[in-house]
Amino acid sequence: MRCPVCGHEESKVLDSRPVVDGRAIRRRRECLDCGRRFTTYERPDLAPLMVVKRDGRREPFDRAKVLGGILRACGKRPISMEALEQLVDDVEHAVRRAGAQEVASALIGDLVMERLRRLDDVAYVRFASEYRRFQDVDSIAEEIETLKERKRREDALRDQVPLITLPDTHATR
Repeated sequence: MRCPVCGHEESKVLDSRPVVDGRAIRRRRECLDCGRRFTTYERPDLAPLMVVKRDGRREPFDRAKVLGGILRACGKRPISMEALEQLVDDVEHAVRRAGAQEVASALIGDLVMERLRRLDDVAYVRFASEYRRFQDVDSIAEEIETLKERKRREDALRDQVPLITLPDTHATR
């Protein structure tokens, strides 16, 4: 593996561990020339997945491009890179699980928005404003109100007391 700092072609693996539910391997490496440490991810080489853009163009699915859009939306937000990588992995997995070799860019955007909404409200609104191409402030305000209402409903459901309590099967008699 080539060192991203000095370009030397040899490095040693310091640590390997599975990530993303075993769908990838994270390797911590050290350059044998400059001694700098860096991280690589190993993923299976899957069949190409084509993304159909709004204008009908087709291009290969690019994880880095999806992550770049998410990073712009999450700028200066308290969200770890690990959480963002997990989000991209979830989106890619959902798209591949569908089994189609082509997927509309709108579906990818919807999947990202669904996951961002659960992760961070501000990042969600930022991503939605670019993805949905809001034309005016009223459109953004409407999206924010929809988000607030959805959060109120989710909080109300979470705070409800269950109607039926099940006996604890592990309790001692």
